[in-house]
Amino acid sequence: MVTGKGFRVPRRRNNWPRKSAFQSSAADQTQKSLKMTWKNNGLMLMCRFLLLLILFLPREMTSSILTVNGKTENYVLDTQIGFQESLRCAVQNHTNEEELLWYREAGTVDLKSGNKINSSSVCVSSISEDDNGVTFTCKLQRNQSVSISVVLNVIFPPLLSGDDFQTVEEGSNANLVCNVKSNPQAQMMWYKNSSILNLEKNHHQVQQTSESLQLSITNVKKSDNGTYNCIANSTWRVETKDFHLIVKDKAVVVPKEPIIAACVVIFLTLCFGLIARRKRIIKLCIKDKDSQGETAL
Repeated sequence: MVTGKGFRVPRRRNNWPRKSAFQSSAADQTQKSLKMTWKNNGLMLMCRFLLLLILFLPREMTSSILTVNGKTENYVLDTQIGFQESLRCAVQNHTNEEELLWYREAGTVDLKSGNKINSSSVCVSSISEDDNGVTFTCKLQRNQSVSISVVLNVIFPPLLSGDDFQTVEEGSNANLVCNVKSNPQAQMMWYKNSSILNLEKNHHQVQQTSESLQLSITNVKKSDNGTYNCIANSTWRVETKDFHLIVKDKAVVVPKEPIIAACVVIFLTLCFGLIARRKRIIKLCIKDKDSQGETAL
């Protein structure tokens, strides 16, 4: 096309047809649908991935629960002296073989090879008062934070002990200590000669703990001589232990200072006497020697 001066070149019009409002709305709806479909597909893929991840997790990561004698929590086992108790620990919800450990307080319990996997038992025989309050704990070997404990509550009557005889001088102090073991704790009291002890102020003092009952007697008198009875009363039975207090006469104390002073005076007197008569003593010694020499001639 040739153009010349004074002529305007016409612009080429866009012959593409314009979109209608209906067509724009449909396109928007399609895009939204595609986005929703993509999101849903993404969520489905995420869920499938998580499901596969859970299915193929290592077996060790599954949570296991321990039970002792069918109990899932720590508990207290009531028992008595001379009884025998069996504690069976088992693993619940395990998908693999689990090795178990037993502890008595802080020390490990020796287990046989066939008594360790998935379930394990310990036997506590000939239970005594020393087993009261002892804790037995079962743990997973691979994860010892997974554990369960049993505390022995040994019920037994009062057991009393102490020095049977005590001898003191009149005017001194005496202490009678009655040691006691009991579960449940016993009620304690002092008797004298099978009668309730009449406590005198500033003369008798009683102190009690969970393990002993102590009677302190200040400035012992002759009237304190006798048999004191330690009485322990529990729900099981009443126990008694006798303590014999013997009060002897106060020993006569000879003062040492005057005796020492007298000895010193006597010694000095003898020394001064010898010094004062030394000349006479020397003359007598010389005279004796001379007389012995003449006799020999």
